[in-house]
Amino acid sequence: MAWTIVAYVPDLMDRSRLAGLDITFVASPSSLAGASADVVVVDLGRPGVLDVLPSVAARVLGFGSHVDADLLAAARAAGCDEVLARSKFFARARELLAPPIGS
Repeated sequence: MAWTIVAYVPDLMDRSRLAGLDITFVASPSSLAGASADVVVVDLGRPGVLDVLPSVAARVLGFGSHVDADLLAAARAAGCDEVLARSKFFARARELLAPPIGS
């Protein structure tokens, strides 16, 4: 079974840090609600992301500014499965987005 990753990460520099991973990038957060994916990655600092999180059926990994504790807490409350500071997410991205063993 293929491991499908869909991401709403508009910043091109952030996208470049995910180079080499098989990720489908979407142009708007509303596209995530109907996405057929195993994992969804979101930039929590972007408008509209928190609103769509309850509608996402996949496991959601979100990243945002480490100093914006309210945003990170709101993401958890909205259904984000794993919330990380931006620096920690990108340091661990390959590990976090690796398919489970046996898939």
